[in-house]
Amino acid sequence: MQQSYPSIRIVGAQVLLGDTLVDAPISIAGGMLVESAHRDLSLEGYLIMPGIIDLHGDAFEHHMAPRPSAPFPLQTGLVGTDREAAANGVTTAWMAQSWSWEGGHRSPEYAEAFLAAHAAYRSQMQTDLRVQIRCETHTIDYQDQLLAAIREYGIDYVIFNNHLDEAVEMATAVPDAIAIWAAKSGRTPEEHMALVRATKERDGDVPRYLCNLASAFDRLGVIYGSHDDNDAATRERYSMIGAKVCEFPTSMRAAVVARTWGDPILMGAPNVVRGGSQSNNIAAATLIQENACDALVSDYYYPALAQAAFALFDQGLRSLPAAWDMISSRPAQIMGLDDRGTLDIGKRADLTIVNADTRRIEATMVGGRWTHLCSDVANRVTALPVPLSVAAE
Repeated sequence: MQQSYPSIRIVGAQVLLGDTLVDAPISIAGGMLVESAHRDLSLEGYLIMPGIIDLHGDAFEHHMAPRPSAPFPLQTGLVGTDREAAANGVTTAWMAQSWSWEGGHRSPEYAEAFLAAHAAYRSQMQTDLRVQIRCETHTIDYQDQLLAAIREYGIDYVIFNNHLDEAVEMATAVPDAIAIWAAKSGRTPEEHMALVRATKERDGDVPRYLCNLASAFDRLGVIYGSHDDNDAATRERYSMIGAKVCEFPTSMRAAVVARTWGDPILMGAPNVVRGGSQSNNIAAATLIQENACDALVSDYYYPALAQAAFALFDQGLRSLPAAWDMISSRPAQIMGLDDRGTLDIGKRADLTIVNADTRRIEATMVGGRWTHLCSDVANRVTALPVPLSVAAE
């Protein structure tokens, strides 16, 4: 059935236009932001913000397997992820799916099954859910398989990471953590560390592998970067092969190099909300103070995105418009999404509607369709004389 879209003019709210919150109407018709519409929706007491764009999140994994030993069908997990994202004001999101030597839900085979499920679910999506591939640097034997999957499923974003050194250090410092890690892939700790050592022996093949992938990504128009860069040399090596996005640098040195090269720097919104890294790495607020962070991502917790924007405002680190830009317009720029990220006429009607007093998200609109409605906004919408479409379940 063909989708219908609300045609409304929202009045009475504070609207983020450019770098200012203003009391101005905003009109929506045909899924787009337009000059005017005829039916008024009064939203006094609310903030109308550009839809949140999340460049990296793995909270979807909890919907796929709420417990490691209790996986659910992938379609079920996607529905849960979709609804959770919408309820937290997210309008576009990349789910960070691993492509790793580790096996289990991080294996290439699982990734391919997830990509197939995602493709099948696409027509039912409320949120614009996309997939980021987190490619382990030592998956050398899977090069052709990876590129085939990227072509088949239209993947537009890949991040390189290397967990081998972390595993080696963890085996000595926190052996219980290795046991948990191994169990997730159905191995004993001894089997897991044997695999780590065997995989690490391929160190010499990694540079050519990454360069091959970088060359292919350039031809395919894939944006790519790296994750958890721990020093300046690591970030510089990635930047030199075109892996420009710098996700979660763990030190100021890595972030400074990224800034010098003009590479976008992403940090986790939970890091801001909690006041520091749960892994004891550099605090996101420290990088933000030094203008060494461009965008915030959900990491493992969707609610942290909006919460982080308000936290930066409360702490005096950013104005509210500038803080919100870190979860809307700047992520759109990084990914080359010219049709969203700001509330300009002619762009997609992607909105996050926030109660100005409670700061709770009470409504989300994606491409002109309501994907989340609750509390007083839901009452006001349903009170309109003509029913409005709600995204299909």
